[in-house]
Amino acid sequence: MKGVARRDVQRLAQGVLEPAAPDDVVAEEPLEIRAQGETLAITMRTPGADRELAIGFLLSEGIIATRDDVGSVAHCGRPDQEGFGNTIDVRPGPGVSLDIDKLSATRRGTITTAACGVCGRRSVDEVIARCTPQMVAEATIASTTILRAVEELRGRQPNFARTGGIHAAALHDAAGNVLASFEDIGRHNACDKVIGALVLKGLIPGREAALLVVSGRASYEVVQKASAAGVPVVASVSAASSLAVDLARAAGITLCGFVRGGAMTVYSHPGRIR
Repeated sequence: MKGVARRDVQRLAQGVLEPAAPDDVVAEEPLEIRAQGETLAITMRTPGADRELAIGFLLSEGIIATRDDVGSVAHCGRPDQEGFGNTIDVRPGPGVSLDIDKLSATRRGTITTAACGVCGRRSVDEVIARCTPQMVAEATIASTTILRAVEELRGRQPNFARTGGIHAAALHDAAGNVLASFEDIGRHNACDKVIGALVLKGLIPGREAALLVVSGRASYEVVQKASAAGVPVVASVSAASSLAVDLARAAGITLCGFVRGGAMTVYSHPGRIR
């Protein structure tokens, strides 16, 4: 299965070390993201859906705005070359010039780990300034839709079932229908993948994507990416960080955490929830 690697491990049970045997672990490899041939970032990710990841990243960074900005997305090199598949280049659409200067000089070329989506930023204010406030009164969503979406996310994690070490994100419409769902070792990468998938389908920007659901905690970059994609509601299995709450309040995003067991904690803009 793509995204899963095999490594020999030894298990210790009741004081006895068992012989080495192969086990499933989540795959983690670097992906160099280029735009017009220029390296923008290197992220540690789980291989798979690299096109979607690159497009979602560029949208989150403000380098592209619609599907029309994208001409082609392809891995660099040849399949028989070592490391093929770990560099991807996004070329602009006809008559489009990608404004890669929107990516700050401190961030460009930065190695982004699987745990961080805003490495290399000059300041937190730099990201807050780029968020477009959502109109809170424009859309509402039922609490049961949010609860069901989070509950069903676990069933969309086949690689988690095998490795126990991978995150997931899913985008839903206001009725709870799944628009896209992906796994990745980095939570921010999983968000980029689902956002990029909808950009390629022409659904972002638009009103179809109403709810972003993530495994684990809701961290700052999750809310930032939702804001860039115009998604008004974010829900997570676990807690939200202080910066995630601050950004959600500033950006007009409804942020929900601890969504499980029929309950949730609403950190911002509860009026959007029916």
